[in-house]
Parts: sequence; C-alpha cells; structure tokens
Amino acid sequence: MITDLALALGVSATDPAFWLPLVFLGLLFITIIAGTLLDGFDIGVGCLSLVAPESLRPRMMALLSPWRDANEFWLFLGLGVFALVFPHAWGSVMGQLHLPLMLLALGVMARSLCFELRLRAPAEQQPWWQLGFAVGSLITAFSHGLLLAKVVINYQSGTGYNWFIWFMGFCAVAAYVLLGAAWLVMRETGELRIRAVLWGRRAVRWFAAGAIAASVVLALANPGVLLKWSEGAPRLAVLALWVSILLGFVIIEMNLQRLINESVRSTVLPFLLTLIIFLAVLIGLAFSLFPFLVLDQITIWDAAADLTTLVLLWNISLIALPFLVLFTVWVYWRMFGVSRPPTPPDFKV
Repeated sequence: MITDLALALGVSATDPAFWLPLVFLGLLFITIIAGTLLDGFDIGVGCLSLVAPESLRPRMMALLSPWRDANEFWLFLGLGVFALVFPHAWGSVMGQLHLPLMLLALGVMARSLCFELRLRAPAEQQPWWQLGFAVGSLITAFSHGLLLAKVVINYQSGTGYNWFIWFMGFCAVAAYVLLGAAWLVMRETGELRIRAVLWGRRAVRWFAAGAIAASVVLALANPGVLLKWSEGAPRLAVLALWVSILLGFVIIEMNLQRLINESVRSTVLPFLLTLIIFLAVLIGLAFSLFPFLVLDQITIWDAAADLTTLVLLWNISLIALPFLVLFTVWVYWRMFGVSRPPTPPDFKV
C-alpha cells in the first residue's frame, strides 16, 4: 500500500518528502491515542464526581492527583505537532472545528484552574472548586464527541447531521464515564467501587451506541469510506474489528454484573477492555480517513510543511522522543492496581 502511494505521488518510498509526513502522522496519531487513553480516566472521574456522594468526592480527587499535570501535556503536544507539520491543513480543519475547540479550551482551562485552586482553598470553598472541575470535565468530554462527529461527517451540515453531532457528544460523555468508572473499579474497594460498577453499567450501552452510530454514519456519509471497507482484504479485517468491539462491550457488561454479586479484591479487566475499545475505534477511524486529513480533499502530503522544516523537526524529535517515552513510563506506571493508602510513620516519643 505504501509503495502504491509513493508511485501515485511520483516519488520514491525512500524519499524524505514521502516518508517524513507519514512518520509525523504516526506520531500525531500516537499523541491523540495517548491523550485520549491516559487523560480519559481523569475526565471520566471528573464527570462522575458530579453524581457521586459528597463524602466520596475528596477521595476521587485525591486519586487523580499524581497524574493531573501530566494529563494536560498531550493536548498541547498534539496541537503543536499538527500546526508545525501540517500547516496547509490548519485553516481548513480548524476553521470547521471552532465551536468544539472553543468548548474544549473552556473545559480544559476550567479543569486545570479548579483542580489547582481547590488544593489551595479553605475547606468550606473546596466543594465549589470541585464542582467547577466536574463541569469542566463534562464540557471536555462533550467537546471530544463534537470533534469526532464533525470529522465523521466530513464537516457537512444539515438537520440530521446536527442531531448526530449532539448525540455523539452525549455518547462521548458516556464513553469517558465508563473509562473513569472502570478505573475506579480497578483502583478502589468498598462503597466507591460498588458505585463505580453501577455507573459503568449505565454508561457501557451508550458508549456502544455511539461507536455503532459513528461507524454507520461514517460509511453512509462518505461513499469512499464504504468502498474502502467493502473491497478486497480490508473487508474481513473491518468485520473482525467491529465484531471484536461489540464482543468487548458484552464482556465489560458481564464483568461489571459479576462484580455486583461477588467480592473481588482487584479486577483490571473492565479498564483494559475499555482502553482497547477506545484504541480500536481510533484505529478504525484512522484507517478510514488515511491518507487524507480532509477526506477526499487534502492528503497528508498536500498539508505537510516544506522538506527543510520536516527534516529540522525530525532531528528535534529524535532528541525529544526518548525523554517523552521515559516521562510517560515514569508518570503512568502506577495507574494500575488497587490504590493503597500510605502507611503513617511510627513516631516514637
């Protein structure tokens, strides 16, 4: 496939003008995945704090503290990569996404400010800052759904498309709620785990409905995507992908149902399966759109910066990437498993 693309562009597959945009597209996709998965449980827990009992909210916020600063990193990295590497698509893409991006910026700003100010506020004011963090999380999750919907319909407009956009916003909230609930199920025991199981069971079907709706509308709104799915070898791969996704939803619901009736010390399965489903949906979307940034209009090579800029960014990336990988591993390696409170020191008089 890569060789065919190079021939269609009239260049060699070893030409930096061909493979550098591909490499940076891969880095951009990895950044989107990292931001969605690693920040997703944070967003989900923030949304859930809106409906959690007041006595459980401080514990939920405390669980997020080790990762809060790192989670904001992915959004800015993704926007930076897109702006620097694909400047010729910036106006076309961002011009169509101004409303979701404004909501996203508002949600991210509210989450960051309210979380930090809550830590420094007097005890009587902390619930108000926690409420601001929760509302910011809800706005962030909803804006992600709007962004996805706009990309799926290829920025088309109309009454039916508008209803689909709002529906996807609601389903995106459900998806992040499921991810946050599954993370709490893995990290906590007692009342918070029981409530997280119930929250997850309510969210899983709406997440499934959103995934199905996105795939159906993507195919019906874009004939080229439907043709890509239904021709040759990709047909079986696409079918296997969606069967696996639906099976994952079923297993998550069955596992959450089991946790209602049984006492289990630790279970990571719902969280891992939810992460895998998120990843599978993003991979399916990337496969459907490739090699376009604006479907049937702007390819990644049309949008890429000049070769001199790409080479410079590549050299910088070779230096920065090892530190980024080490940073990610160092920050997130403790996000799995049951959270155990620290043992207080044994003070001797």
